[in-house]
Amino acid sequence: MTDGVSANNERVVIGVDYGTLSGRAVVVRVSDGAELASAVHEYPHAVVERTLPGSSVRLAPDTALQVPEDYREVLRVTVPAALAAAGVPAESVIGIATDFTACTVLPTLADGTPLNEVEGFADRPHAYVKLWKHHAAQPQADRINALAHERKEPWINRYGGKISSEWEFAKGLQVLEEDPEIYARADRWIEAADWIVWQLTGVETRNVCTAGYKGIYQDGDWPSTAFLEALNPGFGGFVDKLRLDLSPLGGLAGRLSAEAAAWTGLPEGIAVAVGNVDAHVTAPAAAAVEPGQLLAVMGTSTCHIMSSDALAEVPGMCGVVQDGIIPGLWGYEAGQSGVGDIFGWFVDNFVPASYASEAAERGISLHGYLTELASKQAVGEHGLVALDWHNGNRSVLVDHNLSGVIIGETLATRPEDVYRALIEATAFGTRTIVEAFERSGVPVNEFIVAGGLLKNAFLMQIYADVLRRPLHLIDSDQGPALGSAIHAAVAAGAYPDIRAAAAAMGKVRRNVYTPDPARADAYDALFEIYTELHEQFGRSSKSLHRLRAIRNQAVNS
Repeated sequence: MTDGVSANNERVVIGVDYGTLSGRAVVVRVSDGAELASAVHEYPHAVVERTLPGSSVRLAPDTALQVPEDYREVLRVTVPAALAAAGVPAESVIGIATDFTACTVLPTLADGTPLNEVEGFADRPHAYVKLWKHHAAQPQADRINALAHERKEPWINRYGGKISSEWEFAKGLQVLEEDPEIYARADRWIEAADWIVWQLTGVETRNVCTAGYKGIYQDGDWPSTAFLEALNPGFGGFVDKLRLDLSPLGGLAGRLSAEAAAWTGLPEGIAVAVGNVDAHVTAPAAAAVEPGQLLAVMGTSTCHIMSSDALAEVPGMCGVVQDGIIPGLWGYEAGQSGVGDIFGWFVDNFVPASYASEAAERGISLHGYLTELASKQAVGEHGLVALDWHNGNRSVLVDHNLSGVIIGETLATRPEDVYRALIEATAFGTRTIVEAFERSGVPVNEFIVAGGLLKNAFLMQIYADVLRRPLHLIDSDQGPALGSAIHAAVAAGAYPDIRAAAAAMGKVRRNVYTPDPARADAYDALFEIYTELHEQFGRSSKSLHRLRAIRNQAVNS
């Protein structure tokens, strides 16, 4: 990737984005944010969900693990490849920054060695990285939430009344209760976002973003020892595995070590920025740094982030954290646990061979073929409404034991009908989140989209119609990596702060999609049904929970 302008004599930075299945490095020019080249490396072990590497022992339901060596390999492969593709001498690089999915967390020794790399622990699931979508700690999350409300803990309302099974404390409590030896050996319980910075610098740091959103750090402290011991007497010292002074976003975490310089081919001693989360770091890349600019990072899941100059308690949010996105502002986060994953699940499992043959004959993907068919329908023509909970509900219900629902199917229902209904369901889920913000006094002034799904024009138009809002799009295919590069430029001293760097290096196209009034009216009627189902299956009925329990019992028997 290049804009045709030589970068040989210009300063550049490297942004490395760690996603769910791969890592990507991008070379970015400091002066204007031009993306000169990128390289991608897929994790050799991908997501470990069924058995550990080299093992036949089946993992528990809702387990999602990763192998930390895959993260180091991303640095060794992508950074040199991106530099070579850009034609940029290593001496031009002044800084590097990374971002990660979150909460992706792992246990390590005091020197940062992951426990799965410690002799005798390679066959222990709890010694590995727990990926963000590891939901097997839901029972622990339920107990944390219940006790927090019983004790009237002040921090619980900062998270919309519920913390998630995806987060640090729930996952840590699961390790204690299911593998006490691993828990005891873990000197550190650390976000991968901070661990990879430790690998780059040799210096252990903690970033304010993951600590606040995923680690329940509020108003200068963590949950109390008394609270943790009430959960489990052995859990009282958990914060000792987390505790470290927090570093500000855009800050200098340290300098590139000799070992990491050898991995990457970069000069030893260049700036390494404080770690960050993939969605949050995308905000400056999309120029979404002012109050009321909501950024939806849409891919396998969707993360909704927004800064505000006001503090409010918004039901079902993943968190509100001071300085959590942009220093000086309150950062809000919400999300949907499954979006692109839902579309992929349907296409991979429920589309007949005749559709695959037609798509192949025409040289288009199954997604493209289904989109083409679905786009010919009028709003509501399929007669369906779906709930987008196939990977649980992150916001606003914060319940990962929920599952997907589709109503209205008949013998005339076609694959394209269901495909469109699933797309609409994710748009309805986003509207539910936006309305929760606004009911709580946090206005959403702009809706900006980043992530892989913005390439689907049909999907984007549905979102504009459902939300009744224009959509602005990031003007980059590498949003998180570009955002990390912007943070690297700040850490290296090229800009005084993130807002200034975003003004020079961020990219956004405005009003790319605008709502059609007639379709928007039609979607209001479907959204009303979605909301009824949302309340019935999400709050009133426990049928989805009972089905999950029956499934888990059958799998474990």
